[in-house]
Amino acid sequence: MKQPLAYINPDAKIAPSVVIDPFVTIEKNVVIGEGTRIASNVTIMEGSRIGKNCTIFPGAVIGAIPQDLKFKGEDTLAIIGDNTTIRECVTINRGTAAKGKTVVGNNCLIMAYSHIAHDCLLGDNIIIANASQIAGEVQIDNYAIIGGGALIHQFCHIGAHVMLQGGALVNKDIPPYVKGAREPIAYAGINSVGLRRRNFTNEQIRDIQEIYRYLYLSGYNNSDAIERIEAELPATNERDEIIMFVRNSKRGIIKGYL
Repeated sequence: MKQPLAYINPDAKIAPSVVIDPFVTIEKNVVIGEGTRIASNVTIMEGSRIGKNCTIFPGAVIGAIPQDLKFKGEDTLAIIGDNTTIRECVTINRGTAAKGKTVVGNNCLIMAYSHIAHDCLLGDNIIIANASQIAGEVQIDNYAIIGGGALIHQFCHIGAHVMLQGGALVNKDIPPYVKGAREPIAYAGINSVGLRRRNFTNEQIRDIQEIYRYLYLSGYNNSDAIERIEAELPATNERDEIIMFVRNSKRGIIKGYL
């Protein structure tokens, strides 16, 4: 259903079942999948790709050009996956030449007044609470939860299943399965409640805890801790994911609280 009071560029590709409320603006080079609802006063700009069964609440702006002075008008995308909810006044900018796209995955919830900058790569099943500000080229992996009012520095990497406290100032990478809290941001234990909710076994959770004891409680530096983890702990998917995350970290991982 398309309201006559909405402006829809004739070049936009919109599935027949999409519901578009009054005063929506949809520019050219936009694709919107089946079952999506676009509430009033939403602006969907050139280069946006929105999946199936999404809900976009009033005032959101998707696909605006990046707030990045090196952007020169290149053709880039803002991609939203399936079953994702974007609440009021969220802004999601499209990419620059650096990556060519900004991506929000499937089954995500982006709460009101949050900003996702150019070239961010967000996985699936992510929750970003109200008024969080995510700078350019940030990567957030599956099932991460970002507390309200968080500020995440450009190029940071937030691992899978991370729980980040509200109001956090993040300027380092946060490895998978942990809680990030306190000021300055620090390791605050593993996200055991979230892992149990996602059907991790007690054995898996104990193994993850043991890995982080080596990293944060043993007195080793990160390189030595990783070598000992590889040598002394059994190989698991979780162990290998943590090792690869730490080794590939470009900004360095957050410190322990002690």
